[in-house]
Amino acid sequence: MSRAFDITLLLLLIACALAVIQTKDLLGAVVIFSTYSLIMCLIWQHRGAPDVAMTEAAVGAGVTSALFLVAISKTVRKEK
Repeated sequence: MSRAFDITLLLLLIACALAVIQTKDLLGAVVIFSTYSLIMCLIWQHRGAPDVAMTEAAVGAGVTSALFLVAISKTVRKEK
């Protein structure tokens, strides 16, 4: 069960990374990046590092996403 869970999380992580590269909508990219950070948080938690998981959730999914959203609001949302 644990190995299947690890493989599923890693496949989701790769899918998110590829989706961020492929998307042209910057807001969509931020949402996918936030999902990537939350999956990383689950991986760290499952690996037994709750302090790293909480930091990833707070900084990766929280603060970084908020900063990206502020930056997008100051620029154009769609890439040409």
